[in-house]
Amino acid sequence: MLPYFEQPQVHLGPVTIAAFGVIVAASVMFGLSAGSRRFRALGLDAGLAEGFAWWVVVGGFLGAHLLSVLFYFPEKVAANPLLLFKLWEDISSFGGIVGGSLAIWLFLGRRGAHLDASTRWAFVDVAAYVFPISLMIGRIACAVAHDHPGTVTRFPLAVSLERPEARAHITSAYTNAGRAADLPPANVLAGLGFHDLGWYEFLYLAGVVVPVVLFLARRERRRGVHHPGTFLVAFIALYMPARFALDVLRVSDVRYAGLTPAQWAALAALAALPVVLRRVRALPPRPYAPRESGRDATSSGGAAA
Repeated sequence: MLPYFEQPQVHLGPVTIAAFGVIVAASVMFGLSAGSRRFRALGLDAGLAEGFAWWVVVGGFLGAHLLSVLFYFPEKVAANPLLLFKLWEDISSFGGIVGGSLAIWLFLGRRGAHLDASTRWAFVDVAAYVFPISLMIGRIACAVAHDHPGTVTRFPLAVSLERPEARAHITSAYTNAGRAADLPPANVLAGLGFHDLGWYEFLYLAGVVVPVVLFLARRERRRGVHHPGTFLVAFIALYMPARFALDVLRVSDVRYAGLTPAQWAALAALAALPVVLRRVRALPPRPYAPRESGRDATSSGGAAA
């Protein structure tokens, strides 16, 4: 099993910089850079592209926080409504997906209404190309913070509970979920581990989703043609079933009718997939021509992944 460690922190006077925040910031910066290259390669309007990118980032972070506190911690909001405005606390990936998607819809409705369907979907597909890679980087932050603990286990890829700090962490998660009685005695617990779902999701993204995204991007580059919607369809088809399955292992996440908010969102996305697929199949292809030394973000992204 993997050893448990607490995330590194740097204290600069009254300010504490945690590894989680640094890694999340790196994922956003990578996404903006990779997205910029994709916009240029697809010949999309530079002014619209810049506005689109920032709308998605802001909408994503707002959604990540608001949906997290409203759906995962409603009791905290009821006790302290000001929590809604503490944007630096409590974020969820599916909240980011919903917030980013809403921002895309609003942006294209307001500033992209004059665009044809193929161009609008090309904008959407830039986000769908960038997001899995940025999410993979972001899941490293989740893994070092151990903020998605799952059930106790003997699984070899789990995080060991040998250290007292690890046992305190998982005990807190079980207690918050009202499941403290499900934990074995301390002497048994020390020989077990816990499913670290941020770590597992990173492995799945790095081993399955991102390689498929990079393969599709390289195929585009070779053929010089982009089919709008390709990356959105691939992301939904590959990510949503895995996320639904992983959430079964979560300990403290709130359930609605037996499912976590992320599981309900995954089901909704999968239900919408046939409609999305039908629409994108009707779109004409677009030329794809990387303009920076014959390479685009997929080349540098492949090395980073």
